[in-house]
Amino acid sequence: NFFRFFALKFKEWGLKRLITTCYKNQDVDLFSQNDCEKAVWLDYYGNPNDNTSTDFSTVEVKELKGDGDFRSKECIELLKQADIVVTNPPFSLFREYVAQLVEYDKKFLIIGNKNAVTYKEIFSLFKENKIRIGYRNMNSDFWLEVPEGNSFEKVENGKKVKHIMACWYTNLPTTKQEEVLVLYKKYTPEEYPKYDNYDAIDVSKVTDIPQDYNGVIGVPITFLDKYNPEQFEIVGMISSAGYNKEVVGIDFLGEKDARPLIN
Repeated sequence: NFFRFFALKFKEWGLKRLITTCYKNQDVDLFSQNDCEKAVWLDYYGNPNDNTSTDFSTVEVKELKGDGDFRSKECIELLKQADIVVTNPPFSLFREYVAQLVEYDKKFLIIGNKNAVTYKEIFSLFKENKIRIGYRNMNSDFWLEVPEGNSFEKVENGKKVKHIMACWYTNLPTTKQEEVLVLYKKYTPEEYPKYDNYDAIDVSKVTDIPQDYNGVIGVPITFLDKYNPEQFEIVGMISSAGYNKEVVGIDFLGEKDARPLIN
């Protein structure tokens, strides 16, 4: 579906080439069973006869030597030729997939699980301003079409869809990251209690961040939706595996439980 979308936008957006690899699949159908030992990849340079229209018959379907795993040598060679990667990578291999994109210095726009922001490898990229949330709000529903025979939650426009805990991740520049979050509340110790074991205050809603507090603030994960590196500095995040100064970013003042505690 990504391939079809960009093929239809090929002329309008001034694209020069479109490469798509399949995984364990020699059928370009969206919902393959992924049961082939070998895979194919698609190569498209637009319609050579009429550059104002899309002609899917000019798409070259080429065989890969292997199964199309993104980590394979031949897929990496194709990756090297790309300027921008747009895809829905396997969520279970998200860390590894993003690490590969960073290693080869690629621009990307990809779908990932919302909870991936808490992976220390992914969070460090947020901290270094090397990745950001896309335009779709983290709190908005993300519905994806599912293949026949799989569980679904509703039918929309004749298609069976399911709610996915997902959002867009990108390193492309966005106007969203330049927007200044308007703060209107004033700090009071009563409304913003300090944690027992960290020198930081707790703020349960991003909109409630006090405008006149200059210390460390604990915010929900949806803050990354509003993060402007010119307005805020990301210090760290809580570590579910226990205290780790490199991850958490501030001193631990407690004794055992590393979670931020109040009373």
